[in-house]
Amino acid sequence: MSLPYIYVGDKLKRAERLLEHELAQRKQEGYDVAEVEKNFLEGKAKTILEFEELLKELERATMSPDFKYSESSDLEKIKAERPKEPEKFEVVLSESDLYDKIYGGWLGRCGGNLLGKPVEGWSKERIEEYLRVANAYPLKNYFPPIAQIPEGAPEWLVKSAQALAKSKIVLGRIDGMVRDDDLDYTIIGLHILERFGLDFKTMHVGSAWLSVLPYREVHTAERVAYKNLVNEILPPDSAAYMNPYREWIGAQIRADMWGYVTPGMPERGAEFAYRDASLSHTKNGIYSEMFVSAMISGSFATKSINEIIQVGLSVIPKKSRLAEAVCDVVAWSKEYDNWEDAWRKMMDKYGRYHWVHTINNAAVVLLGLIYGRGDYERSIAISVMSGLDTDCNGATTGSILGVMLGAEALPDKWVNPLNDQLESFVIGFSKSQISDLAKRTLAIAIKC
Repeated sequence: MSLPYIYVGDKLKRAERLLEHELAQRKQEGYDVAEVEKNFLEGKAKTILEFEELLKELERATMSPDFKYSESSDLEKIKAERPKEPEKFEVVLSESDLYDKIYGGWLGRCGGNLLGKPVEGWSKERIEEYLRVANAYPLKNYFPPIAQIPEGAPEWLVKSAQALAKSKIVLGRIDGMVRDDDLDYTIIGLHILERFGLDFKTMHVGSAWLSVLPYREVHTAERVAYKNLVNEILPPDSAAYMNPYREWIGAQIRADMWGYVTPGMPERGAEFAYRDASLSHTKNGIYSEMFVSAMISGSFATKSINEIIQVGLSVIPKKSRLAEAVCDVVAWSKEYDNWEDAWRKMMDKYGRYHWVHTINNAAVVLLGLIYGRGDYERSIAISVMSGLDTDCNGATTGSILGVMLGAEALPDKWVNPLNDQLESFVIGFSKSQISDLAKRTLAIAIKC
């Protein structure tokens, strides 16, 4: 059993971290891992071979009898576990109106991503402290640089402020959408549809990655799946083999294109998302991409945030951990008027997940959607101020609102700094016009 090259550093440290993440993942999936966890915490594994033996023990672990969820990675089983048949909307839009919504999705995604990019991985508390020092709390624009760092400021704030002041992702220095994997995957989705058509298969997704996506620009689950493909480990094994990140946020950030091209057809958008997600993810990692894609599809047909969320719920298993988290956030939003109170409830229950996991981050997106009440600015601001994977969450929230409202309705202060320009590491798309990407997306959506 070979260990994937993921972390920079010595092999022993990589082996230890791989086991640590796989242990957490198996535990979250409901497996009985008590004995392996005990041996790991007691430091009984000291060599790579010993770490590999513990990994093999995890593979043999059985489900705990008290695990209350029903979660499968098989599409037909997912469909059988849905709470209801997904609704198909009648979307009556002129071609120009359809383009406006698709362009709005692209712009909304770029703006939300760019808003969250300066503070990716920061806690809610650190984000608030930075913004208060910058006299910009709550967020109402892109992150500003801090002109005067106060005496006695903590070291993390000093270093962050100095770095951001020199970057191209803060207010006053933005000149187009800088490269980010959240947009790379949206572009790759377009490339897949243009090259392989609407009947693309999961292996076509893998082929596209190997052809146009640099290996060192992919992370966690995507990097493992990429490496597996190179070693001729094909789907669905590419998603599971040596991949403790299979329920992290990577698939969720790849959802948007499938929603853009299926206006009012959430089930079809979810099936496209499944084909994509199953290359690198399993269970809730897959569900999250299906959930977001369906919400985007629904956003073409309704401006009711609650209805959009219910559309997303309709395509994922009702007894999954993701569905439970969605229902929790909806319930908390009815209990608390303030998003921060609901955020605290969410973190109390779901804060145990890694900050790049799909479940807690999906909950943050929902906080933005619900408490943003249909306002683009407020929605992306809440999703970003909540912390965790801020650029991903801002992008997803912005994409849904962008489609729902349309490009013409998005505020100039969020759109103008983008200059209709997007940089990407995807081969053939290094410098693109956002409007051109939207036109190419429209051409596919018309065929669906």
